[in-house]
Amino acid sequence: MAEDLSIVKGDKTAEYQSIIPQIKALVTGEPDLIANLANTVGALKEQFNWFWVGFYLVKGDELVLAPFQGPVACTRIKKGRGVCGTSWAEAKTLIVPDVEAFPGHIACSSLSKSEIVVPVIRNGVVIGVLDVDSELLNHFDETDQQFLEEIVASLDFGA
Repeated sequence: MAEDLSIVKGDKTAEYQSIIPQIKALVTGEPDLIANLANTVGALKEQFNWFWVGFYLVKGDELVLAPFQGPVACTRIKKGRGVCGTSWAEAKTLIVPDVEAFPGHIACSSLSKSEIVVPVIRNGVVIGVLDVDSELLNHFDETDQQFLEEIVASLDFGA
């Protein structure tokens, strides 16, 4: 596929419905996980212009920074710590309207105001998370959850 995306502006649902098939086209036939995660976050960042979007992958007892777009980020996060570590521990998507109000929030950037974290679950085990931050309060909702979970489910993380 050509590397040019068709960016649609409109309501959130229409934007997701436009970008999801483009992400699937970018990753189809490409066996390299890192390349696919990089293109996924690149497409999401370009479509939505979020403050930060990226993956963390489980390595031992930590989440370790993987492909992302945005300012530099925390490199390692313990299970149960912050929004990402809590999403991992609870194996569920977390929508945080105000990160300052989240107990134990890890402030990788003081500019981040709201966040959504979607766990990557394969064979009943969390193997990573997709983390998205916004510089706006209360930016994410169930629409984001639905479509981001669809994107994460569609990615091939291998065995």
